[in-house]
Amino acid sequence: MIGLRSCLYSSIDCNTTPPAIFDKPTPLLEKSAMDAQLDSLKLDGDKLIPIIVQDAENGQVLMMAWTNREALEKTLATGKVHTYSRSRGRIALKGESSGHFQLVQAMLTDCDQDVVLMKVKQITAACHEGYRSCFFREYQAGKDQWKIVAEKVFDPKKVYEK
Repeated sequence: MIGLRSCLYSSIDCNTTPPAIFDKPTPLLEKSAMDAQLDSLKLDGDKLIPIIVQDAENGQVLMMAWTNREALEKTLATGKVHTYSRSRGRIALKGESSGHFQLVQAMLTDCDQDVVLMKVKQITAACHEGYRSCFFREYQAGKDQWKIVAEKVFDPKKVYEK
């Protein structure tokens, strides 16, 4: 587990940057140790690695995304999840449009080191469709449609159409 400062947020002003939750920001960490750990990750042919984002408090899987080395470094430096947006062709800070940041509590990798798991404190919701988790549709045997099994926690029209 990453050395972490305990943070409790009763409310967050989305117009300001939430405080980093790492005990030591990356510039103060031993750079070679960070490099060695990130170097051991197995990126794909496009230099990307999948990340799974999980609620640190209750274990709910919030989303899956792709990231690259630079985005991982930004995540470690800021304490906020950064991904690589394949559709936009750039690094994206999760919550940059909505203010629904993901504050990293721990970062782990699997046995093959080809997937990263980030345990986070989720501000509001992870899904751009208004749900807390992007995994809100459940398979229904014998049905034509996936069943929506969660309730929206915000109205995307109010958040994204400013």
